[in-house]
Amino acid sequence: MHDSKEIGARLRDERKRCGLTQDQAAAACGIVKRTQANYEAGASDATATYLSRAWAMGFDVPYILTGVRQTAARESLSTEEDSVVAQYRRIPEEDQRALRRFLKAMFDDATA
Repeated sequence: MHDSKEIGARLRDERKRCGLTQDQAAAACGIVKRTQANYEAGASDATATYLSRAWAMGFDVPYILTGVRQTAARESLSTEEDSVVAQYRRIPEEDQRALRRFLKAMFDDATA
């Protein structure tokens, strides 16, 4: 048995991680904002069609449903890369943004 409120909270987390408002996520998934809000509140369960569209937009659907993060192409990552991705996903969003800025600066410097 699943907990709709926990799934809804993870759905909200994924929407925010993807940088979308409720309106944007709802429109992209073919639903109205109120339905999106109900899914996120755990008042109703997301449909398979919705989850399929969310997956196509970059939502980590296995995480939404199970609470366990997945990498997009887990088989293609080395053990070290998989560990880095897993650690990155466990740090707060603010730290993720700082890390992305740092990596972009390193990349920009290396390609200059």
